[in-house]
Amino acid sequence: MGIEELLKDKAIKSKEKTEIISKWIIEKSLPIDELIAFAEKQKDPVKGTCIEAIEYATKLHPEIADENVLNFVTEALTSKAARIKWESAKVIGNIAHLFNTRLKAPIANLLINTEDEGTVVRWSSAFALGEILKLKTEYNKDLLPAIEGISKKEDKKSIQKIYLDALKALKK
Repeated sequence: MGIEELLKDKAIKSKEKTEIISKWIIEKSLPIDELIAFAEKQKDPVKGTCIEAIEYATKLHPEIADENVLNFVTEALTSKAARIKWESAKVIGNIAHLFNTRLKAPIANLLINTEDEGTVVRWSSAFALGEILKLKTEYNKDLLPAIEGISKKEDKKSIQKIYLDALKALKK
């Protein structure tokens, strides 16, 4: 069964499809570049499932991500679809440490998404920005004051906590 057949199969639940695709990525029976090429041509719900599978896989094995993955999810952060934004942010949070000199564009897009009306988009952006901040790169010169300002404006305590935890981790 290929990815297209899997995604069209009504007998398989959405969460199970995501898990199957992520397993294929991890086992390398589905090259991640092939998944990205497929996802780029899909409508938002299918694209979201593909990015969620990448998120699952990179949480367990961040090293499977290459520059193509980083570029794909960085661009996906600008999508209109909330699910695509939040899954992409989580991928960036999982893989940022592998690309600590290539984070200018992801940071810019994540900062825009901190003002999104969707709580999950803001939460995921906070997660990714917090992971980037903890890397203690040259980006922190601009990122630190930005995050301090965002955390003060953020009215959701759960999102504020992510920023505050990242700021605490910096002081260690």
